[in-house]
Amino acid sequence: MTTAVAAPFRFFSLQVVRTRQLGPSLVRVTFGGEELREFYSNGCDQSLSLFIPAEGQTEPVVPIELGDGWWQAWRELPDDVRAVMRSYTLRALRRNPDEIDIDFVLHGVDPGADTPAGPASRWAANATAGNRVLLLGPAIADNRAIRFRPAEDTDLVLLWGDETAVPAASAIIESLPAGTRARVWLEVQHAADTQDLVTEADAEVTWLVRDHQTGAEGSPMALGAIRDAQLPDAERPYVWIAGESGCVKQLRRHFVGERGIDRRRVTFVGYWRQGMTEEQLRAAE
Repeated sequence: MTTAVAAPFRFFSLQVVRTRQLGPSLVRVTFGGEELREFYSNGCDQSLSLFIPAEGQTEPVVPIELGDGWWQAWRELPDDVRAVMRSYTLRALRRNPDEIDIDFVLHGVDPGADTPAGPASRWAANATAGNRVLLLGPAIADNRAIRFRPAEDTDLVLLWGDETAVPAASAIIESLPAGTRARVWLEVQHAADTQDLVTEADAEVTWLVRDHQTGAEGSPMALGAIRDAQLPDAERPYVWIAGESGCVKQLRRHFVGERGIDRRRVTFVGYWRQGMTEEQLRAAE
């Protein structure tokens, strides 16, 4: 049974259809299910909440039958029963058959990794067809979990994202129409994590690779590269920056304070925070 939460969002019961390794740090998981016929989104950076089974469980345990009371009831479940919730962005939605793609960043899954993998990385690294998940996602195409909204008069699009934002940024780039000028910086861990992106826009994409560097995600690499960049002349630029919250704040200050871009034309989203799990981040908020 699927229970509405608060329109325009609802739960969807899905299963893994297939997986595809995109690079050393990235894996794409394709999900399907009959309920996806009620899933709608027209946004390129659509945010989703994914629930995966707790370790030792075969299905995610979320008390959705309680309607609006599911959140508190879910939090009160025992740790070894409660489904793990993580936030992701939609990479692609297809019809006939109904499928969605979500790209996962893999941290700590290699033997001997400095930092052990979290539950979502472990799950994604071992996901196989038939694995069950729950998704809290949109039932209305235009919803508040879509952040990329450039004004119609935008004459230059500027994008930055680390690997957690690469799926959303890639979808944005691919959607830009012909004649759109765009400058893009995408930061990844390994050179093999870079991807070929196809777009009709006049888009210059720069991949920032942290191979053999000690800096973690959200390092000053992005700020230095963007600060040094010569940008095309534009009267009405639009900026979208997403990823590690500390780096996002630095870049926002750069675009507004140093570049003089109207803060109302800057969309910034902290997908994660250095040194904090998603549970800790939610508690802090």
